[in-house]
Amino acid sequence: MKLDILVFGAHPDDVELSCSGTLLVEKIKGKKVGIVDLTQGELGTRGTSEKRKQEALDAASIMKIDIRENLEMADGFFMNDEAHQRKIIASLRKYQPEIVLCNAPADRHPDHGRAADLVYTAAFLSGLRKIETKENSSLQKVWRPKYVFNYIQDRYFHPDFVIDITDVFEKKIEAIKAYKTQFFNPELKEPETYISSPEFLESIIYRAKMFGKLIGVKYAEGFISKKMIGFSSFDAFIQKDT
Repeated sequence: MKLDILVFGAHPDDVELSCSGTLLVEKIKGKKVGIVDLTQGELGTRGTSEKRKQEALDAASIMKIDIRENLEMADGFFMNDEAHQRKIIASLRKYQPEIVLCNAPADRHPDHGRAADLVYTAAFLSGLRKIETKENSSLQKVWRPKYVFNYIQDRYFHPDFVIDITDVFEKKIEAIKAYKTQFFNPELKEPETYISSPEFLESIIYRAKMFGKLIGVKYAEGFISKKMIGFSSFDAFIQKDT
């Protein structure tokens, strides 16, 4: 299946926290969207990798994602090396996305920045015909996405652009809360962590409000681009009155 947008996350729930609103917006517009999680989040303090897998599937169902896969890289220990690059290249060539979204370039969790570097490197290498990858014993066609954007996570970055997610914000929160073992849930007898406090989810809501304020809407998500973004006309800047 060819996708319009392919999103990579170092851990299940990275995507929901950071850019699920944008994916919901694009799905409403009829785009085909997929998520590839690099790891199973097996080093997470709360829950288990089995529960995390089901939570990821539940979240994908809420967002109506077309495909969700897990590359089962080692949580905390994957590297930006040839073996891992080839796994990303195979995913890019399999789904041929026009746009790729990936982790923040630097963040509190070291996996996030490392994942961003890995995906960015692989996205370039995926366009080189002398690098061969196979799917079901058949050679894959080379493919390089037009854009690779970083979503913003725990550490603050000033976004290069933001996307209005006001109409789908409640659904974004629903997708986040599908991870019942990870975030605030007073019914669970699990160790408390940085992300399980009620304040953490409040910070996600506050950030969406802050980015929304930049463009005069209630909620938005921000993205970073290493590549200059071009538009075909000024019509792309037109917003509804607020």
